[in-house]
Amino acid sequence: MTGDHSGLIAVVGPTAVGKSGLALQLAATFPAEIIGADSRQVYRYMDIGTSKPGAAEMASVTHHVIDVVDPDEDFSLAMYHKLATRAMRAIHDRGRVPLLVGGSGLYVWSLVEGWKIPEVGPNQELRRRLEARAEQEDSQRLHQELKAIDPVAAARIDPGNARRVIRALEIYYVTGSLPSHLQRKETPRFPVLIIGLTQDREELYRLIDCRVDRMIEGGLVEEVDQLIKRGYSPSLPSMSGIGYREMCRFLRGEMTLPEAVDRVKYETHRLVRRQYAWFRLSDERINWLEIGHAGYGTGSESFAAVLDEAKRLANDFIS
Repeated sequence: MTGDHSGLIAVVGPTAVGKSGLALQLAATFPAEIIGADSRQVYRYMDIGTSKPGAAEMASVTHHVIDVVDPDEDFSLAMYHKLATRAMRAIHDRGRVPLLVGGSGLYVWSLVEGWKIPEVGPNQELRRRLEARAEQEDSQRLHQELKAIDPVAAARIDPGNARRVIRALEIYYVTGSLPSHLQRKETPRFPVLIIGLTQDREELYRLIDCRVDRMIEGGLVEEVDQLIKRGYSPSLPSMSGIGYREMCRFLRGEMTLPEAVDRVKYETHRLVRRQYAWFRLSDERINWLEIGHAGYGTGSESFAAVLDEAKRLANDFIS
């Protein structure tokens, strides 16, 4: 870069590794604003279970693409890409640095790799039929159907992610075109720095478990109960996120609270494995920084060393 802040810095990695904390520290050093890259933080009223930035954090640094739709509104990759691109241009116009922060690989790479996303509107009747099939036959069957139609698109989607499988099939049946053909890439016209945070897997699982316990203590059950009382159905895509679906099952009496909590921890561990598939340690585009075991936290020596290196990378990139 030449000092005009026309690039993009992405902070990526698995959940609970410390991406938001690092981004806030970077934003305190550089003239920066944060663009969220989290597929659940886009929903209003869903704060605790998504580990959304708190009021103080939102006040200290301008955040974008967070709290943009209600839980019962449609939200797609195309919508995310449009909002994030618009935010990035506005940040550049203000002479500031956009920090793309999150663990949703689809969202991150759509910006970093310059994806061109097909703007195919939802077909509600078709979607309802596919959703009914997902409930009756299991999303794995739908994923097999997608794999037979478009193996490239199917390879990008977790078979258990019914919402994305349904969306890919919806695009195909509405347009007659393969989703993977409609999603093409164009090299971005701006420089990109990718900083990745990683952690020993067992230590990361321990941190996740502690965070889930804090979510429960912080009112996750009450948050989900309030969402249901507001009229948001547990069958909504937004309510299928980790933490929300398990608490819905607890509130319906389908499992005990300890069972639900254990399930949230288990599913979050699985999420970490999927995130490392999106952000591979062997990916040479990513500048990986490892946070050590001892004294994890934004005030620890380990985090301080990572922050110093991240600042150096960002400073070299901006200058």
